[in-house]
Amino acid sequence: MYLENVVIDAQDPGRLGRFWEAVVGGEQLTDEPEGYETRLAVDGGPVLDLCFQRVAEPVTVPARLHLDLLGGARQDAEVERLIGLGARHLDVGQGEVPWVVLADPEGNPCCVMEERAAYADTGPIAALPLDSADPARDADFWAWLTGWTEVEGPAPQSLRHPSLRGPLLELCPESSPKGATKNRWHLDVRLESGEDPDEVEAAIVEHGGRRLHTTWGDLPWRSYLDPSGNEFCALPAR
Repeated sequence: MYLENVVIDAQDPGRLGRFWEAVVGGEQLTDEPEGYETRLAVDGGPVLDLCFQRVAEPVTVPARLHLDLLGGARQDAEVERLIGLGARHLDVGQGEVPWVVLADPEGNPCCVMEERAAYADTGPIAALPLDSADPARDADFWAWLTGWTEVEGPAPQSLRHPSLRGPLLELCPESSPKGATKNRWHLDVRLESGEDPDEVEAAIVEHGGRRLHTTWGDLPWRSYLDPSGNEFCALPAR
């Protein structure tokens, strides 16, 4: 399996997708009424698709997954660029911190980071911070699930593509347990050719995840929860 998608619920997928495409310098893949996709290919590293799917509900709960964007020496200029694209400053109680918290056009938080050695060669997305009830446990789970490897980083546990390029997946201590509301952002993994979905599901359960049975109709992928209750999908092999 490998990490393929960052999936974002959006009231207006086209508008939000074009915003994030401009932010990360993505390549448009699809532009449909119910969904918009853009691709971020990190030179020598992972390929991640940002997939925006239509939902009716606005942002109502704190994000458990968000994007940290590369700022560094150009932090101020990057903040101004994002504001020019439609972002705004956001106060989530961060206080005096060296990064800048913004909201995208639908109110999803993101951060423009200060200079950090750990973010060398990440590309425009420095990190994918994911809330965790037990970062060490969840790092083991996500490392197995994605094939990403443990690296030193600012979070208690960080993973990175085996190329050591592209964003870090940071497992961060949650401020409160995952509730019943679905995460607005989630990750998708893709099965490799020859991997059996039933065997993969059994292994996910063995590693501490569980199947999420949804009412979204007959879909070609399966939905799961990681050990901390964060949703993710396992897509069939191409």
